[in-house]
Amino acid sequence: MRTPIVLAAAGLVAAAAAAVLMPGPPHLGPERTGDAELAATVRAAVDDPENLRGLAVAVIEGDRVRVAGLGNRAPGGPAVEPGTPFEIGSIAKPLTGMLLARQVASGAVGPDDRLADVLPDVTGPAGAVTLAELASHRAGLPRLALDSAGAMVRTWWATSTAGNAYAGYDVQRIVTAARGTEPDDRGTVSYSNFGAALLGQALAARAAVDYPELIRREVLDPLGMTATVAATGADDLPAGRAEGATAADRPADPWLGAGYAPAGVGIWSTAEDLARLTAAMLAGTAPGADAATPRFDAGDDRRIGYGWFTSRHGDREIVWHNGGTGGFRAYLGFDRAADRGVVVLGNTTRDVDPIGLRLLGVRGDAAEESTGLDGWIGAALALAFTFLGGLSLWSTARRGTDRVTVLSDAVWAVVSLGLGHRLGDWSVVPGWVWPLGVALAGAAVVPAAQRWRGLPLVAGTPRWRRWTGAALSAAFAALAVVVIAA
Repeated sequence: MRTPIVLAAAGLVAAAAAAVLMPGPPHLGPERTGDAELAATVRAAVDDPENLRGLAVAVIEGDRVRVAGLGNRAPGGPAVEPGTPFEIGSIAKPLTGMLLARQVASGAVGPDDRLADVLPDVTGPAGAVTLAELASHRAGLPRLALDSAGAMVRTWWATSTAGNAYAGYDVQRIVTAARGTEPDDRGTVSYSNFGAALLGQALAARAAVDYPELIRREVLDPLGMTATVAATGADDLPAGRAEGATAADRPADPWLGAGYAPAGVGIWSTAEDLARLTAAMLAGTAPGADAATPRFDAGDDRRIGYGWFTSRHGDREIVWHNGGTGGFRAYLGFDRAADRGVVVLGNTTRDVDPIGLRLLGVRGDAAEESTGLDGWIGAALALAFTFLGGLSLWSTARRGTDRVTVLSDAVWAVVSLGLGHRLGDWSVVPGWVWPLGVALAGAAVVPAAQRWRGLPLVAGTPRWRRWTGAALSAAFAALAVVVIAA
């Protein structure tokens, strides 16, 4: 049998076997609960059901509130209901802004109070920023309190593996990180989870309670939002919750970390509860509703109040905030002039802002979806890992170096395929690309096997160096297997 035919056959067999494991995005299922008319309207507003699994939606029009659920809470799991809890991420920031507005109205604090005056443990330059600057992302603080090189690596690792990026960040760690932080470019809006976390912890310290208790007492209970919780530990996670996943269908861990709770870590809510908040904001009766008053320019036809953004779309003004965690996306927006608001919650990392804007009647570019930087990074990882291992094995097999090198490259061909499958963003790259990488690796096995008997065990550099290289390669491969299995 001629070699090209053997190569083609090996590649086809490998690709056929890999097709069973072909990665693919989740898909919004046919299930629906709640208001049937709203569910149909939402489905029509979804331009593509891929990369979504479940949605919980509320539409508020005057005194009328409609809620619906679409799809599933988890793969093959029960249907999403209007009362299904979702992680809402940064939608908690407007709630923290409402705490500030409420405490300002009561005289407990002033908007221009310095952080150090309210939270004395914060010393140094960061203590000079004001509460209003923190609430409007104008304090010049970094997005995250990455207080060490190790923290940066852990955050990157958690983000890459859909883990909990905020594990270990309790209140004291946030405060300690603030002491060593130098604000930069104060007065300019620069989105900061760190700043929002410090604001909430400062307000809680002034009230002499922890943040979960403060937000429940001052905002959630008055609005009847009994299904909204601030989970600072695994035992606090709500029952019947949706399970989060990446848009490429990788299961995501819940985000937990008490220090960042005011910024949206560990905050769970439902479409029904957030509809209560939206209705009260439209009516102006929500505790701390003045937080939504736009006070500062945020660029790109946007202004910001205390946590709430206001964006102009033609002659429309939408007050809004969105949220994103390792496995969820959320959007809440309302149009005061039209007396209309929407809530959209999703349990994958595909953005739901465009769905919310379409339900608000906003058309054009603002309601179109785009692939962000993270998506393109994930796409690059998918392509690189899927093909580089097979290409390296093919090159080594054709050159015919030694058995150690061939074996090492064969192991890495398999491991890199696993990394591509696990870390790649298969919502951007079509899933059928992965079997092509498997086909390449399978075809590369043919020349490797043909040359194997004629190759020395090691060749070239001193033997100790080759064995050391092989040992290091094996160690890194083992580490990669841990990543794949995580």
